[in-house]
Amino acid sequence: MRTSSRLLAGSGVLVVSLLLTACGTRTTGAEAGPSSSAGRCGEVRGDAGDLARDGVRITGAVEREGAAGGPGEAGASAGIPEGLVRAERLPTAGGRRCSVRYSVTNDAAEPYTYTVVFSLLDEQGRALSNVTETVPGVGAGRTVRRTLDTGGGLGEPTRTRILDVKKVPSAEAPAAAGDCPASGLRLTADDGDAAMGLRVVGLHLENCGSRPYALYGYPVVGLLDDALRPVGGVEILRGTGDIPMAGDSEPPRPLTLPPGGAAAATLAWRNTTEAGEPVTVPYVRVRPKDGADPVIVAPNLDLGTTGRLGVSAWREAATAGNSDRPRGS
Repeated sequence: MRTSSRLLAGSGVLVVSLLLTACGTRTTGAEAGPSSSAGRCGEVRGDAGDLARDGVRITGAVEREGAAGGPGEAGASAGIPEGLVRAERLPTAGGRRCSVRYSVTNDAAEPYTYTVVFSLLDEQGRALSNVTETVPGVGAGRTVRRTLDTGGGLGEPTRTRILDVKKVPSAEAPAAAGDCPASGLRLTADDGDAAMGLRVVGLHLENCGSRPYALYGYPVVGLLDDALRPVGGVEILRGTGDIPMAGDSEPPRPLTLPPGGAAAATLAWRNTTEAGEPVTVPYVRVRPKDGADPVIVAPNLDLGTTGRLGVSAWREAATAGNSDRPRGS
């Protein structure tokens, strides 16, 4: 059985290998003779420090019994003494496959919501797909455990890479799809767009409540670093006309969002790097208007050295549907 495990030097990216071999073979440490755990996931070996990042820790591999079944405990290991996640190949005809087990520990004094991006790779290290998992409401001082299904997609993944971990106080986390906050407003950011040095991220506001919501002007935006502290040295502009290639944004006008209505705005900037220290903003605290409840989004703004961020006015937007249960705002 070939094994591999590494932490990419200088990149902060964790790589863990799920080694998939033929059914009936032995995992390292098993007794001689036919394996009694054919088609079951193996155990974790690795240094605990190398398998953790920002409160997220890969702890083992478990067996999934197809779409209808839940994760099993076969081969799961509570300890992590050395660097690999090992697993035997699971029979595809039976719909069984290995999933990575991971935990999320919140050391903060309030509940946090975590968003973890995993990359699934083949044995040669080629990326097959990315999977984003959100773990909401991890209580202060608590640990929750989850499994990441590595089956499906293109090819057969044998490695799992933690690409990114974002965490924000749960009281300011974006609402999950289908959920409506007590404010009656769901605010999210998209993945953004880029062209010739121009960067644009969309902000999306939905009235999922039961009352009309009056809106006028620009989103109230605050820039935050990795520790959720304010980022200085960046001028926040009302409008995008002074951002090269962004064009003039529409002037503000009064809007009233009925239940199910939506509005949109954009953040626009150039990521040009010249003299000075480049600025990266991992988090943005957004309020629809002064006095509204804040939401922290994580668009990862690479502002270069330009020192300016343009914010367009809210404009009415189309909605994908109105299937949410209204709540009083």
